[in-house]
Amino acid sequence: MRPPAPQGVITRGTTGINRLRRSDRWLVHNDRVRSVLGAAQDPLVVDLGYGASPVTTLELAARLRTVRAVVRVVGLEIDPARVVAGQDGVTFARGGFELAGLRPVLVRAFNVLRQYPEESVEDAWARLRSGLGPGGLIVDGTCDEIGRRCSWILLDADGPVSLTLAWDPFAVERPSDIAERLPKALIHRNIPGERVHELLAAADRAWASAAAVAPFGPRVRWRSALELLHSAGVPVTVQRRRMRDNVLTVPWDAVAPAS
Repeated sequence: MRPPAPQGVITRGTTGINRLRRSDRWLVHNDRVRSVLGAAQDPLVVDLGYGASPVTTLELAARLRTVRAVVRVVGLEIDPARVVAGQDGVTFARGGFELAGLRPVLVRAFNVLRQYPEESVEDAWARLRSGLGPGGLIVDGTCDEIGRRCSWILLDADGPVSLTLAWDPFAVERPSDIAERLPKALIHRNIPGERVHELLAAADRAWASAAAVAPFGPRVRWRSALELLHSAGVPVTVQRRRMRDNVLTVPWDAVAPAS
């Protein structure tokens, strides 16, 4: 039986070694992702739109295998010229939002929807969600060219679950600098009256209030800022383990567009 015709358009395809390391680190430590991969009879993962080089797909596979050794990773590209031979246990094929007829339990789509108009997001999400396997999850994300500033939305079969911002502690002056790399669903919502704008403003205030611990480094300062946000009633996830990246995760309801 032939796989369905690829759905989507060819994107720029820019990529680079270790560009998606921050989201990969988050994935391998996220309780829900670990649970889904651990429970799946077939722990199939699709990396959608990996670009001109498969390097980040291979990196994803290596990192997810630390969670479950038998994870099966397939990289999909809508541009047939970018489809390469399988390597290191990873398969590559042509496909788009229809997921080539596969039923993965995890889909990573990084820097894909950023190149689409905002009004296309809901339809793309719906198409991806319809192709998920039982308990499946989607990561729709964006990052800069070398992965210092990243953001992503976690979705399940019912819709968006959370927003995460992650950045290099030594390369970003304040949390709101990540606004330029918000996912397509939110990048035009960083304006007064929108929840994501309020979140970034609150994060900046907490960061400023934590200036007293700045001599201990930006990671310590951000942990202090997170505690301040949590104490102020912002529904942030406070990480107890030591983090290499500065990370801010909130439920989707805290940032969902007002209209």
